[in-house]
Amino acid sequence: MPSTARQVVILGYPDAELLDIACVSDVFDAATRLGAARPYEVRLASVDGLPFACQSGLTLVPHVRIDQIRGPLDTFVVAGGLGHLAAAKDERLLAHVRRLSPRSRRTASVCTGATVLAAAGLLSGRRATTHWSHASRLAEQYPSVTVDPVPLFVRHGDVYTSAGVTSGLDLTLAFVEEDHGPTLAREAARSLVTYLQRPGNQAQVSMFLAGPPPEHRQVRDLTAYVAEHLADDLGTHALANQAGISTRQLTRLFDAHLGTTPGKYVRTVRAEHAARLLSGTDLPLAAIARRCGFGSTETLRQAFLDHFDTPPSAYRRVHLRSAHA
Repeated sequence: MPSTARQVVILGYPDAELLDIACVSDVFDAATRLGAARPYEVRLASVDGLPFACQSGLTLVPHVRIDQIRGPLDTFVVAGGLGHLAAAKDERLLAHVRRLSPRSRRTASVCTGATVLAAAGLLSGRRATTHWSHASRLAEQYPSVTVDPVPLFVRHGDVYTSAGVTSGLDLTLAFVEEDHGPTLAREAARSLVTYLQRPGNQAQVSMFLAGPPPEHRQVRDLTAYVAEHLADDLGTHALANQAGISTRQLTRLFDAHLGTTPGKYVRTVRAEHAARLLSGTDLPLAAIARRCGFGSTETLRQAFLDHFDTPPSAYRRVHLRSAHA
């Protein structure tokens, strides 16, 4: 790798979740293969550098012992998994987490890896998330952490936490977009055959997680079309024409495969993309409304209230304050 490569270290341990590691490494690898101007060099580390069994029973061989990592690093990621409680009690591991985080441009956890960051003191006074089923325990054990069990991932300053398992993929795609722009992130997502690049503000349990991606080809193509043409006419007639079917057939397909109407589906996708722009950009509300296909800021406001139960201006204040804290 050239010297300009972005150095990424993923910290694993016995009974880590394999997907927590693979989602991160494979997204960065896809971005590199697709021509990232500054490629990513990803290394897997463990405390002793020895092979360890993941919770699935598969064994991973680390590239390096964690004490051999000096920094500076671009990205330092702590995996989650059934072994997270033991890892959070391993003082050697925690010492290296504390050592490497200040030497990293950004520090992140996937799933229950947030417990390790909290045990190392990196989440004190910060807002964070973790797998929804572990959120209450994390909040009880670490009262100085503001645990939000809803989002797929949370950024507070230079520390990022993500929810369960494959949310690590969403978080890493967001990193690629932050580093190289939305086009490369979208290409990486397509190469990995992900259904949608979900914004961090999307709820862990949402319409996109209610079931598997639609198997029906026309529905799958239409959802991809919606995601890439939010500013266009996405009314029922326009979508039916795009698919070459009647509006009645379109409505029937969306109900059968997505459990909602075309109009409600489009409104939800637009609201979730607006949430991403509100928390990640300084664009005025009028510009966000246009980009997301809302006819006016008032239409955006109503959709946002329906979906997030808060007005967009208040949502932006909370999330930008967390991001820059």
